[in-house]
Amino acid sequence: MAFRWSRLSPQLALVPAVTVTLVAFAGAIGWTIYMSFTRSRRFPEYAIDPELWWRQYERLFANAAWATSLKNLVILAIGSALAIVFGFVLAAMIEKEKRGEGFFRTIFLYPLAVSLIVTGIVWRWMFNPSLGIENFLHGLGWESAGFNWLADPATAIYGIILASIWHGLGFYMALMLAGLKSINPEIWSAAKLDGVSFWRLYVEIIIPMMKFTFLTCAILLSLGVVKTYDIVLAMTNGGPGTSTWTPAYFTINAYSTRSNIGYASAAAVIMLLITAAIFLPLVLLTAWQASRREATAR
Repeated sequence: MAFRWSRLSPQLALVPAVTVTLVAFAGAIGWTIYMSFTRSRRFPEYAIDPELWWRQYERLFANAAWATSLKNLVILAIGSALAIVFGFVLAAMIEKEKRGEGFFRTIFLYPLAVSLIVTGIVWRWMFNPSLGIENFLHGLGWESAGFNWLADPATAIYGIILASIWHGLGFYMALMLAGLKSINPEIWSAAKLDGVSFWRLYVEIIIPMMKFTFLTCAILLSLGVVKTYDIVLAMTNGGPGTSTWTPAYFTINAYSTRSNIGYASAAAVIMLLITAAIFLPLVLLTAWQASRREATAR
């Protein structure tokens, strides 16, 4: 009996976690998908009209604000990817210069201690023409300088990208720094002895060896971009107009403002599909890279 209990106890310990996962995660996803096929508004309606089950999705893709949010998602993904690029550059500089490494690492990691809401509010102040960077430049005598990006629908999304890069830069720098430190020191020494140039060393040797780290950063970045909401709310509240709406902002607005569960659920399902389309290939590629690394090690 003691032997059987020792075999069953780990499985029993997992029961609460598995139950919560099935109910709160898989169950919530299933319920959201089902609601997207109904006419639910303020309260759920569980009857599905066989002839109009696609109605919420038709309304969704006919909405110009949803098209804007999808376009902004692409712009955010491309712009926020600069955080990975700059993070690698900073990590390479810190790794190359050992003195003051702890100090600079702390400085660049500090923004992570601030929430996205606080980050958004601070950057909103910085973009304020009477308080922020524009006022500072005018004080230096540069009267023609303009930095009021958030007031212009054409540039507001780029202001959000700038704030997002500032907030996440230290995190990606830390990941890249860990990747650089995992490289065998003999490789650096051999490259120096062979006279390999600085750029060739990084482009042809270091970066290919850090594919796993870059893939990990890409996965984390993609998840963060898809669920972008807090910083948009704090900086622009979706404005001017709907120029800075994202899928997450659109979904929450559909429920909180329109009180439309079915409509918001349809938007949430599309977000889920977007996440799966981005996340699953990256995860599979990461797993494939890891299996190749293990096979090579053997």
